[in-house]
Amino acid sequence: MSVLRKPVELPEELEKVNRKAVRLEWFSIVYLITAIIIVQITLGSSQAMKAAWFEDILSLLPPAAFLIASRFRRKPPDAKYPYGYHRAVSIAYLAASIALITLGLYVLYDSVSKLAKFDHPPIGLVEIGDTQIWLGWLMLAALAYTGFPPVILGRIKSKLAEQLHDKVLYADAEMNRADWLTAGAAMLGIIGIGLGLWWADAVAAIIISFDIVHDGWTNVRVAVSDLMDSRPTKYDHSEPHPLPGEVEKALGSLPWVRGVRVRMREEGHVFLGEALVIPVDDVNLIPRLEEAAECAGEVDWRVHELVVTPVRSLEEEPGGNVSIQPRPLRFGLHRWARPRR
Repeated sequence: MSVLRKPVELPEELEKVNRKAVRLEWFSIVYLITAIIIVQITLGSSQAMKAAWFEDILSLLPPAAFLIASRFRRKPPDAKYPYGYHRAVSIAYLAASIALITLGLYVLYDSVSKLAKFDHPPIGLVEIGDTQIWLGWLMLAALAYTGFPPVILGRIKSKLAEQLHDKVLYADAEMNRADWLTAGAAMLGIIGIGLGLWWADAVAAIIISFDIVHDGWTNVRVAVSDLMDSRPTKYDHSEPHPLPGEVEKALGSLPWVRGVRVRMREEGHVFLGEALVIPVDDVNLIPRLEEAAECAGEVDWRVHELVVTPVRSLEEEPGGNVSIQPRPLRFGLHRWARPRR
């Protein structure tokens, strides 16, 4: 027999935080569209500008993925998806990360090819009214517009990601905060051309492509790990999340629990899993299991769904796995508890 804790999507105070994150992502998309247009106008034949332009386009993916996932994850379970749509967050995260790697590799190939061919990118003059201006100055102004505001956006998003435990939002924040590196590298490439260093442009583009691929690869590893139900980690992937241990400690403090093991997985910004408990006896077992489920839910709002199952023993096997043996329970008829795996 198992008792299932009633799920909670987001507590009321965090609904406000989530709405703020949604508004911020919409603002980011509008800002990025203006940045893409400005860079495209001043693009010229510079490889560094081209790489920066590609990265600005790619920067649209994380906020778009966050907004799409925010709509899907709220859908209730149905006959086709009985566990709900929380995986939409991880799927969107993975799709955006793969796109990053693909475009980053393309920019790397294109830049290395131009460098190998000794391609000398010209930066000419443009007329504004009756005045001729070196196009490089306009390029530098465009890069300043695309490079520095995202740093502020990234800091704000990082704080919201911590509150919501949202890895897609955190990935977006990291890309925003790294945009100044892309803009800085592209600026050095433009200045290098102005100083007669024709190769500086291609080298800057290569540096930018490595940054894009690094971001994509890091995010792909995290997304795949989440989809494989690995041990939950903090929103910034810095270390294992302490919540499973906190839930296990809370359940172990109940007077009728002789032993307990908790295993959890992440689905977007919430945690799902099982609590396997060894009761001291079978007296009032159903109310006790309900008490355990509620106790786990009070530990943290992220405990979205927890199945509490009584077992006979918990034996550690090599690799840290738990060997589960069902114990017979008597409620009218002789029945067996079947723990979920």
